[in-house]
Amino acid sequence: MFPIGRLVKMLLAAGLAAAAFAAAVWMWTSSQPKEKTDFLSLKVKSANLSVDYNPEQVLEDVGRLGLNTVNVPVAVEISSVRSSDMALDEASLNKAVELIPRLQSRGLRIIVEPYPWIDRGSEAETDWNPDDAEAFFEHWRSRVLVPLARRVAEPYHADVMIAGSNLVHLERFSGEWSSMLQQLRREYSGLLTYKTNWWYTAEWDEAGTAAYEAKRDNPLWADTDFITVAAYFELAERPVNTARQLLSALSSTEVNGRGQDVVSEVMALSGKWGKPVYFGELGFPAREYAAKEPWNPSPSDVKDGAEQARLFQAYGKAFSGKPGFLGFSVFAVGEKSEDKHYYPSDDSAEAIRAW
Repeated sequence: MFPIGRLVKMLLAAGLAAAAFAAAVWMWTSSQPKEKTDFLSLKVKSANLSVDYNPEQVLEDVGRLGLNTVNVPVAVEISSVRSSDMALDEASLNKAVELIPRLQSRGLRIIVEPYPWIDRGSEAETDWNPDDAEAFFEHWRSRVLVPLARRVAEPYHADVMIAGSNLVHLERFSGEWSSMLQQLRREYSGLLTYKTNWWYTAEWDEAGTAAYEAKRDNPLWADTDFITVAAYFELAERPVNTARQLLSALSSTEVNGRGQDVVSEVMALSGKWGKPVYFGELGFPAREYAAKEPWNPSPSDVKDGAEQARLFQAYGKAFSGKPGFLGFSVFAVGEKSEDKHYYPSDDSAEAIRAW
């Protein structure tokens, strides 16, 4: 007669082995790169991390905002806005490599962004205008994008790489961008995008309208998988606005009487190229006058988290559900010290969760 105790032990062992096998299969499949179309079918709800992010705060913010994606920056050290020389910051890269698996284990998608850190963060990337454009493109490809793809984005199966962000003085070199994007595809199997900065138009502003049309028609978009916009549009001049006023301003901006139709112009990017459009930065300082100068961390000394929340609500109502709109990334989380004026207020967190 077969001993009952031995049978129980065998069954337990078999069960443990099956569980271990299932766990191994799950770990393997979850580590494999996901189909590109899978990400593009998402309603992306992301957040940009401050360059000096705290990993534990990142994990807390992911839950607080109900995110499904995180934009992880890797700092690129640049000495000045005229420099064409640059180098990946090794500490920032290593920090990203440690964080990404922790995020993926929670089911989060990953966007990797080379973040221009100019003069130790004292200069904005929008002011970067290298003296030698040819050297810039060679160095950006060989010292930034290719190493970032080989060391981070490809081995850690990031869903997206941003090839450049808000480089307004360099976007006109569309041929160089297209060539670089095509070369990057040989190193990286995920999705590629470029992030362009916000703009303004008005019937009476021929130069502004021409600049927008050049941005919309830029051939570099042909070599991206989707179009990314940093959405710091100037909407209204009042210190505080109702949600209805902000929603209306997205179709006809009030600042300087421009009457800019932000919604139509953003969606025209998608229509022109037949690709989704995505807000790769959507942020507002928790201050009065945030709707007038969302690009300014301190448009006022008066704190107002409710005004910040109403701006998130207005963008949500204006864009959510529109065909061709991929989603948004909140700027910025992962560090909430006193100088982080863009960190989402409690009211904003509620609005973001509701998107």
